[in-house]
Amino acid sequence: MSVILRTVALEPKPEVKEYFLGYVEVFETTGLNLSNVILDKLQELQIPFENCRGQAYDNGANMKGKSQGVQARLLTQNPRALFVPCGAHSMNLVIADAAKASKDAVGYFGYVQKLFTFFSGATQRWNILLKHVHLTLKSWSDVRWESRLQSITAVRHQVKEIRNALIEARQAVNDPVAKVEAQALAEEVASFRFLICTVVWFDILTHINQVNKMLQSSSMQLDVAVRLIESAKHSLMKYRQSGFVDAQSTAKELCEALNIEPELKEKRLRSTKRHFAYEAADEPISDALKKLEVTFFNSVVASLQERFEIFTQVKDRFGVLLDFSQVQGMSKETLQKHCTEVEKTLTAVEKGGSDIDGQERAQEIINLPQLPPLTTALEMLSFLHDNHLQELYPNLWIALRIAVTLPVTVASAERSFLK
Repeated sequence: MSVILRTVALEPKPEVKEYFLGYVEVFETTGLNLSNVILDKLQELQIPFENCRGQAYDNGANMKGKSQGVQARLLTQNPRALFVPCGAHSMNLVIADAAKASKDAVGYFGYVQKLFTFFSGATQRWNILLKHVHLTLKSWSDVRWESRLQSITAVRHQVKEIRNALIEARQAVNDPVAKVEAQALAEEVASFRFLICTVVWFDILTHINQVNKMLQSSSMQLDVAVRLIESAKHSLMKYRQSGFVDAQSTAKELCEALNIEPELKEKRLRSTKRHFAYEAADEPISDALKKLEVTFFNSVVASLQERFEIFTQVKDRFGVLLDFSQVQGMSKETLQKHCTEVEKTLTAVEKGGSDIDGQERAQEIINLPQLPPLTTALEMLSFLHDNHLQELYPNLWIALRIAVTLPVTVASAERSFLK
């Protein structure tokens, strides 16, 4: 298990920094044991856990469990150590959810993997592939969806060349099993369903990969991360409205290049037997394209909402600290209510009270000069620092330092192989 410490350095200017403290060997992966390992490591480094204001892990049940997970056990000892699941890992799970929810996606990725397996299974076949393509097929990791993007990129831009390589391989190999496999793959690659899936998944993974890269940044802030997630969700909805139609047009152009008909055959759907007369008959989606669209996008949007729900909850608990645009037009009573909620969030009675005074912070925000509406927490912290206003806005100064150190990702120790 890797241990990373996230802090905000104030000199020469406010800057978020992450320090990799090393790996810790664990023999049991239960929530109880892992939480004890973390506390022991912090004690060894002489870092008081009561000074912690955030914790982040992957989405394993032993880490994020609400009662027995590591985050829940540590929260009982320090309620101010708010839990945020790793954003990069959550984004990978969003795409994994979509792939598993759609039979078309499951079948598609199976065929893409078979393409790599077929050509890499023998030197003769791999050399035939190299004669036709300049981007070779790639294998992938189940937990790294960027590797799947690399695989799809090779197919997306070289589908005709790959099909020609399969046809040549079918004629060149002597193994009858390999001949049958090459024929089957050539037919699948030239199918309208495969081409649509290639275009759609290439577009989606390209966009998601950009968001995922930004979420992996060690200086990423929670307020910026939430905006990125909302932007990704909006882009996916927009793609559903217009991009999916464009993907069909692109797939038809690929069909023309392959000299095949752009027909998407709907597989027969089995209806459930009705036991009572008042039960309505099944109404399967007759349009295969519509079915592919609905299954995929419904799953992606629902998964985005679920996987990043905690992100939104933590952002809402910090209110205007992570979204200063809310201050515009907000009444004094509402602002005071927001600041009181932040005070409660940063309160631990048995540890000496709250980090800030909510009512005083509300007045400090009222006294702030006019600022751009999309000012981030780090930008606000830099503004106070550069103008030497720390003593005039002490509660806001403390709250902002806490806000910018809230974790977003645990990718620091893994970044070398995630990229």
